[in-house]
Amino acid sequence: MRTINTNVAIIGAGTAGLAAYRAARAEGATAVIIEGGQYGTTCARVGCMPSKLLIAAAEAAHAANHAAPFGISVGSVQVDGEAVMARVRRERDRFVGFVIDGLEALPPEDRLLGHARFVDDGLLQVGDNTRVHAASVVIATGSKPIVPEVLNGLGDRVVVNDDVFEWTTLPRSVAVMGPGVIGLELGQALARLGVRVSVYGGRGSIGPLTDPKLVDAARTIFGEAFHFEPRGTMLSATRVDDGVRLRYRRADGTTTEDTYEYVLAATGRHPDVGNLGLENTTIELGEHGVPRFDPHSLQVDRHPVFIAGDSNGILPLLHEAADEGRAAGRNAAQYPDVAKIERRAPLAIVFSDPQIALVGARHRELPADSFVTGEVSFEDQGRSRVMLKNQGRAHIYVDRATRRLVGAEMLGPSAEHIGHLLAWSLQMRLTVDAMLAMPFYHPVVEEGLRTALRDAAAKLAAPR
Repeated sequence: MRTINTNVAIIGAGTAGLAAYRAARAEGATAVIIEGGQYGTTCARVGCMPSKLLIAAAEAAHAANHAAPFGISVGSVQVDGEAVMARVRRERDRFVGFVIDGLEALPPEDRLLGHARFVDDGLLQVGDNTRVHAASVVIATGSKPIVPEVLNGLGDRVVVNDDVFEWTTLPRSVAVMGPGVIGLELGQALARLGVRVSVYGGRGSIGPLTDPKLVDAARTIFGEAFHFEPRGTMLSATRVDDGVRLRYRRADGTTTEDTYEYVLAATGRHPDVGNLGLENTTIELGEHGVPRFDPHSLQVDRHPVFIAGDSNGILPLLHEAADEGRAAGRNAAQYPDVAKIERRAPLAIVFSDPQIALVGARHRELPADSFVTGEVSFEDQGRSRVMLKNQGRAHIYVDRATRRLVGAEMLGPSAEHIGHLLAWSLQMRLTVDAMLAMPFYHPVVEEGLRTALRDAAAKLAAPR
């Protein structure tokens, strides 16, 4: 049995794990990074990058199919499913290759391949032949998809987003269970590529939206993009010769049945910490077996253990995972001198069409009467109408007392870009007046943001 002694052991070589390793080494600590699966981050292998490749193909097909309103005829549009998926996999592998190159550039003695489990508080077993004594540990094992129990027994007819990017061609039909970020992005992309798609929801929510007016607008818009059942219960899922037979009860009590080639489980992800042997330690576990930790320092109770990235379930986003990894690696190396993580302004984007962006506090998190809502509809917004992208609306939340931006929810064109402007404004603690003093070019979609800011300023000035 080989034994390794190190200052910091990092479990997981994804975005958070790599950032933790580099931060620990930058502090002068010795460190090893342990990977139990394939090299390549969730983002590069099965997340943000391959999904955007599929979405890009879908946007090209959609643009060709909807050129007629511009006075352009392109004839019959043919989607070659094999060619689409070949490009997705080829470019995905290219992105993964960059990550692997970076990992393999690390010193060989700092890289361990094998499943890691805690033997006790400071001792890890890696594979069958290696033990690691570590003064501090960073858990960065990421997350895994949730598959609802109703889908048990469907075999290879039930897939998660990881599986989609291994397809060699497009299926004929897919039922998407869950209208969250993954369900919206992949469901709409597949529908635009000619796949018969139905998206099934539970409680009527749409992606990460919480503002009731935006949720209502999203239900209508996405209901025109694919067959959408936003509120109800999946009663049964049965394997049949040609796929899966689903039976679904709507909120009004009516039921519907249909058969699909595949069911895509898109009901969320949870931290992947179940096989770490945490029961062998004195660490106290919380919901889903996740160690109880301080979200401000990422420290697990009073232990020299830190948890970062998707494995802690706070903000499962790449840039947040990188920030948390750096903070965890630094704290692990400097333990017991532990510092709070410096958080950026919250920003989340869904690459649907129209796009969704959330910045800062969500509508449901804000105390009633503490803010005003600046509103804009994109239906008649100039540049949006020129591009025939005139769907959706944006709501900007401004604090009544300070006049500062506190949050925003948006469903509309260029949300990925406007979201960044709003996140920067929030992080700079700008007031609505300071934001309105910024330049707005004409004609751009961002003029819609100015409309919303003007609406907020007018509401602040109105008597209550």
